[in-house]
Amino acid sequence: MPKSEKLEFQTEVSQLLKLMINSVYSEKEVFVRELVSNASDACDKLRYLATTKEKLIQDDPDLKVKIQVNKKANSISFIDNGIGMNKKDLIANLGTIARSGTAQFIKEMSESKTKDLSLIGQFGVGFYSAFMVATDTQVTTRKAGENKIWIWKSDGESNFTIEESDDLDLLESNRGTKIDLILSKEGKDYLDKIKIEDIIRRYSDHISIPIFVTDGTEKKDESSEPVNSASAIWTRPKNKITKEQYKEFYNHVGQMFDDPWMTSHYKAEGKIEYTVLNFIPSTKPFDLYDPARENRLKLYVKKVFITDNCPELIPPYLRFLRGIIDSEDLPLNISREMLQNNPVVTKIRNALVKRTISDLKKKLLADRKSFEEFWNNFGPVLKEGIYEDFERKDSLLEIALFKNLNSDKLISLDEYIEAMPKKQKSIYFITGDSYQNIVNSPIIEGYKSRNIDVLILDDPVDSFWTSATPNYKEKDFKSVTRGVDDLSNIDGKKKDEKENKEDKSADPLINLLKEKLKDKVKDVRTSSRLTDSPACLVSDESAMDPQLEKILQQHNQLQQGVSLKIMEINPNHKLIKALTKMSKNKDSINKVEDAAFLLYEQSRIVEGDKPSDPIAFSKKLIETISASINS
Repeated sequence: MPKSEKLEFQTEVSQLLKLMINSVYSEKEVFVRELVSNASDACDKLRYLATTKEKLIQDDPDLKVKIQVNKKANSISFIDNGIGMNKKDLIANLGTIARSGTAQFIKEMSESKTKDLSLIGQFGVGFYSAFMVATDTQVTTRKAGENKIWIWKSDGESNFTIEESDDLDLLESNRGTKIDLILSKEGKDYLDKIKIEDIIRRYSDHISIPIFVTDGTEKKDESSEPVNSASAIWTRPKNKITKEQYKEFYNHVGQMFDDPWMTSHYKAEGKIEYTVLNFIPSTKPFDLYDPARENRLKLYVKKVFITDNCPELIPPYLRFLRGIIDSEDLPLNISREMLQNNPVVTKIRNALVKRTISDLKKKLLADRKSFEEFWNNFGPVLKEGIYEDFERKDSLLEIALFKNLNSDKLISLDEYIEAMPKKQKSIYFITGDSYQNIVNSPIIEGYKSRNIDVLILDDPVDSFWTSATPNYKEKDFKSVTRGVDDLSNIDGKKKDEKENKEDKSADPLINLLKEKLKDKVKDVRTSSRLTDSPACLVSDESAMDPQLEKILQQHNQLQQGVSLKIMEINPNHKLIKALTKMSKNKDSINKVEDAAFLLYEQSRIVEGDKPSDPIAFSKKLIETISASINS
């Protein structure tokens, strides 16, 4: 036998193992569920491969999972005759955790007082749960269609070994995987056959592969029955499935451990036939914001697992869905390439998206409080569809909820429109990276004072969908950070002659500001949007949304300082009045110019930007303070 090769665990795996081994975790039985789930997946994958390579399954066609309890050896074994693994698979599957967000997960678990390691399923690392009950773990496996048997061993420390074997008697079948666990003192409870059977019935009854449990006391001629029902749950009538069974299946298929927020189970009949059993989680999956934006739906054809990586099934903005689609019309031997642009898959996708949005709308109307919980979890993801899915843009806008200026409650666009003053023609919004910064922005002072509501959009995606969405139900979307404000038209107040004269009296200051800041601003003008602040910076009507511009600059997709903003001043502010008076006096021009520079930099800071020239700003600020103290 070749010498065994010692390999190091990936750093994240080592940290996770330490967490598991040292945790005070009451529900250690999760390891049974996880290892059975992995064995079931291995059988599903082989069944799919056998649709095109029948030889892989011919000599042992009855797929099954067996659990052997051995009290004498203080061990428990999980055996399947599924697809098996080779050396490369062992290293990839049992030596690394290739899932975004793992580091954050480990950090949270390390800091958690409860050490709630039931969350491991969210990372597809269920195998490692074995180390909660085992002092030593051995995996013996042979990949279907290959000759070599491989043995993987680890005690859950920093490394593992892999060696090749030519002993064909190590496995009951000519393929598959056997996982042997030597149980720790705390894990000896799982040497009880009845206890294992109870765990299977509670957590794995939905698995369509038969699961057998033995402890060596069975008679040789006694045929054992599978512990689980071994029938696909989605094929059963809905009234025959309990809430607990739905949850068990959701936990299994979705690799989630919370309760599903919504369950959708139906069969579509007509030109094409398919069954859907989908769930929306009640908590955010850790990989929700993974840049790959992969979905987690599994595709079956006539109850045969095909793939869990089919981007064509749902758009990325519904990637929080967990569950299965089982088609009656796709061929069993369909390849990954054939799924692309397949008309049946396209029809399923369109119907699935339509049904999901419809179900969400019903939930919004029936249970607003519950829907708001969903929106807080998945609203930012769903809003990606407003930007990406033109066909369903209006449907998504109908169920969208928004923070707003006039209340601390989320509101819909229909609710916003219903509360609009009669003279208000547009839906006002402002984008930014922080709710608190936005509501304190000088730009919305005039809207606050007039009790005019403004949508507060603080998700990064908001800058994208608003730039591609001109209106909703004949009401234009209008950014309060761009263009000239129309507040005076809404409140119905007309300026008298005296006010007009005061506005014109600011012209000398405006001209001076334009000259002093000509390289920094596009224009200077008075504005009614300011009430408490002396000045602010806004964008031109035709300019890019300021927050979108900032995001693109942060990702080096847009050059800094491409577009100049417009400075608006408040003619009724005491500082502006003082500067207006000083601008008419030649001896005070230099002080006004210094104040103009400080006003501009201060306006940038208020909007969350850095001063354009921090050193000059600091120097000028100190000079101004010093002059004020000494005067």
